[in-house]
Amino acid sequence: MFDYTVETSKSIDEAIESLQESLKEEKFGVLWTFDIKEKLQDKGLEFDENYKVLEVCNPHEAQRILHKNKLVGYFLPCKMVVYEDEGKTKIGMPKPSMLVSMVNDETIKELAQDIEERLKRCIDMSV
Repeated sequence: MFDYTVETSKSIDEAIESLQESLKEEKFGVLWTFDIKEKLQDKGLEFDENYKVLEVCNPHEAQRILHKNKLVGYFLPCKMVVYEDEGKTKIGMPKPSMLVSMVNDETIKELAQDIEERLKRCIDMSV
């Protein structure tokens, strides 16, 4: 699987708040939150499902990984999503290890695996 997704009984806003707190513990910050439902409706398109994308970054990790291989910048910042699916709130992300596998660099894969595990912990703590 290319993603890591969990289900929570929290509302979207509660899940985002909890996720932001757990991300802080791992020195990740939310650069911005993109509300897809709001944006599509602003453009006159029908979309009634709550779906938010969070762009998250740990500046030290970003610097470290970009020093190794600038192509990894194509995958930065990390994306996390919080959305409703059939009445359930879900929190997920594409796995960094899967994204950087396209770069074919073992050092980068190891760094991405470490970041992935930390982000998964953040998600798990937010449930």
